[in-house]
Parts: sequence; structure tokens; C-alpha cells
Amino acid sequence: MTEPGSPDLDVPGEGDEHATHGYITDKANYLARLKRIEGQARGIHRMVDEEQYCIDILTQVSALTKALESVALGLLDDHLKHCVVDAARMGGAEADAKVKEASDAIARLVRS
Repeated sequence: MTEPGSPDLDVPGEGDEHATHGYITDKANYLARLKRIEGQARGIHRMVDEEQYCIDILTQVSALTKALESVALGLLDDHLKHCVVDAARMGGAEADAKVKEASDAIARLVRS
């Protein structure tokens, strides 16, 4: 297995000037939220399997969607505050690339 940060590992974000990502200080919270989201998804699966009422299932799908959106917005906020700000301080092509990357991520979130 290749070590993170190795030159032959082609992973976006690797090799950045900072050693951690913006969300790392809140990693435990993100993992807990994602675990709850997994449980919600399993619950929806069970509801469909048990042939529960459509509107009840849709209500749970809406709650799951909001939970995922909340995680996405938190990650985006952390990315802007950490990765984009770091790149902006360095300036040049790195800053332009991080801003475009963030803009593209926002566009994907808006479309979803």
C-alpha cells in the first residue's frame, strides 16, 4: 500500500502545503453524524421492505437528504476556512485552483 503523500499516489488534495484537511478538528462529530445517517438509510430500507406508507417513507427520505446536506455544508465551510484560505495566502495558480474547486463543489451541491 502506498503511503499518503507519496509522489506516485494520485489523490486530489494530497501534497498540499498543510498536513491536515479543514474538517479534521471536527472529524469525530462528522463521523458520528455519518453513522446516524447510515442508520437513517437502513431505516428507510427497512420501511420499504415492510411496505410502509409512501408518505412516511418520503418524510424519512427528506430528513436523510437534509442530514446529508448539513454534512456537505459543514465540510464546504471547513474547506473554505482552511484549504481555500491557505491557498489564498500562497496566491498564484494554487489559489485560483482552490477557488475554482470550491466553486465547482458549490455548483454540484446546488444542482443536487
